[in-house]
Amino acid sequence: MPGKILIYGASGGIGSACARLLSARGYSLHLAGRNQAALAALADELQAGFSLGDASDDGFFEAASAAAGDSLSGLVYAVGSINLKTLGRLKRSDFLRDFELNALGAALAVQAALPALKKSTRGSVVLFSSIAAAQGFSMHASIGMAKAAVSGLTLSLAAELAPAVRVNAIAPSLTQTPLAAGLLQNESVAQSIAALHPIPRLGVAGEMAELAAFLLSGQSSWITGQIIGVDGGRSSLRVKG
Repeated sequence: MPGKILIYGASGGIGSACARLLSARGYSLHLAGRNQAALAALADELQAGFSLGDASDDGFFEAASAAAGDSLSGLVYAVGSINLKTLGRLKRSDFLRDFELNALGAALAVQAALPALKKSTRGSVVLFSSIAAAQGFSMHASIGMAKAAVSGLTLSLAAELAPAVRVNAIAPSLTQTPLAAGLLQNESVAQSIAALHPIPRLGVAGEMAELAAFLLSGQSSWITGQIIGVDGGRSSLRVKG
């Protein structure tokens, strides 16, 4: 029987897609995020509990884990940022905020949920890295650094928590979500970015949710410590000269 999943970033595009898919597959959910209206509406739709807060709020992760219950079969940390600036325009606060949202928050979320995850016979954690963690892109210094930290965290936690809890990460390329809307509002820009991928389109949130659901399920019981690209082949393929 499916267990209970705690989803951070549940009011965002990928987090909400994960929530809807997992609910449809019979999991019970506890949702966490910072957009109160969206979070409450989704919780009502899926008959889930929810916790409101931000990664920088003292006690947020402990409170959300406590509200989720004393046993969890999985955790999804689908919190992220897209902060694209040249190095000269980045401030200390940019680096700290991106790191806090993406990497430190992921670590604290797992730390707070660990006792509940260990009570499950098949605890699984899914984090979100990025194509920018492994391939260099201009204006990605802050977010690339933060997401590379997520990849490193994934490997470290997978080693430390095996065999009780599996830890994997999904590394998307640019995906059509509300977070990316500012980048994609110009249709010609969106098409240009899509054309950079060997499969020439942008990602959609449902694709990330499908992989997350697989990694949370017993079907992936021998998979841990992996950073899996969902990126139209952009991170590894060059099909044009």
